[in-house]
Amino acid sequence: MNYVAMFAPPEWLNDLLLNFDLSQQTIDNAVFPFIQIGAVATGIALWAMYATYLERKISAFMQARLGPMRVGPWGLLQPVADAIKLLTKEDFRPDKSDTYIFYFAPFIAVAAAFVVFSVIPFGPDWAVIADVNIGLLLILAVSSVGVLALILAGWSSNSKYALLGGLRSSAQMISYEVAMGLSLIGALMFARTLSMSGIVLAQARDTVWFLLYQPLGFVIFFISGVAENNRAPFDLPEAESELVAGFHTEYSGMRWSLFFMAEYAAMIVVSAVATSVFLGGWYFPLVNRIETNGYHSLYVLASLLIFLAKMGLLLYLYFWFRWTFPRYRYDQLMDLGWKWMIPASLLNIVLTGVAVFVVQALDGWRGMATIESLNRGVNLTWQGKLIMIAFGALGVFLALWMLARINWRARDFNLKKQRRQIRLVSPPQGAPAVAPAQAATGEA
Repeated sequence: MNYVAMFAPPEWLNDLLLNFDLSQQTIDNAVFPFIQIGAVATGIALWAMYATYLERKISAFMQARLGPMRVGPWGLLQPVADAIKLLTKEDFRPDKSDTYIFYFAPFIAVAAAFVVFSVIPFGPDWAVIADVNIGLLLILAVSSVGVLALILAGWSSNSKYALLGGLRSSAQMISYEVAMGLSLIGALMFARTLSMSGIVLAQARDTVWFLLYQPLGFVIFFISGVAENNRAPFDLPEAESELVAGFHTEYSGMRWSLFFMAEYAAMIVVSAVATSVFLGGWYFPLVNRIETNGYHSLYVLASLLIFLAKMGLLLYLYFWFRWTFPRYRYDQLMDLGWKWMIPASLLNIVLTGVAVFVVQALDGWRGMATIESLNRGVNLTWQGKLIMIAFGALGVFLALWMLARINWRARDFNLKKQRRQIRLVSPPQGAPAVAPAQAATGEA
């Protein structure tokens, strides 16, 4: 990691901080980053608090119910009441559990989810805490530490139910991390950088979201992200009907709520990465005209709102999936990860490489111009963009065909079909020991 870019605060905030006899270097490298970190941490905590309210309201809307309505207007103070309840509940520890690991596991989960926000580009300029040249790799590496928190929580609880939940979570999250990482490689072939801000700028320069070039990669990444967050229909590690809440069975009070705070924060991480890599991040056509007219701070705020709107759409899909799809069986969960997601992501890498080669080969052939520049990402002409979009659409259909061929025997695991084929064992078909007539006479 040899490049970290820190950003100066907006002019009005910079002038305010200079009144406290602080040097410009101290403001840029210490004070303003702490302000950014505090704002992001506060926003994520508020989101984790009110995400439960939104989830209950959205589910109520889908099921023709009202949801929380009693505490505050429209039930808006229900999360505050829940937080007070959790803070005042007894915090107990199971007998013979590992004390230190049991206490610190929830904090590891929260820390792993919160650290990655340091490189998320919520907007241009001062809307980013730090621009690291390996930002995407940093996100994948740090977020994977959250798996350890779930395993440690299940193991240290000295409970078979919590241990089973921890083992399930380790197998599930490690499996889907592979597909998640592979699904990003196609987009990186166009951006040619691991910097999160650089990926967004590459889409802005090409004026095309990578979703159009990588529809298959986006679908794989988002499905793997839902499974990585242990959200329904992939919530096997904490399936209440099977494992009594899984790895956090023995937790209570505020420590129990920390796991859910980490889960909702991880939902933002997945949505933010998907927004930055596939949906153009804070880039939106014609918004940059605000900056060209001399309103830089307004441009940053507008870009921030655009980023939050895109991210909010993906977060809504989390809630939608939970109340739409039934939970997978565990064998179906692992089959989907290893037999569907990983082969599809590998196919996407191959197709993207072929597409980039074809576009470069066609540049200059019979007067065709497909590439504008390759200096900071692959910037294509309208002809090159059409070819790349066609390859992206072809990849979806080719992946469906390939997965159908790979998993053509998947019907062997169709329990509904098996139940229909079950036949009861027929009784022996020999002559009865007592004739029916004699049996009737004897009874008479």
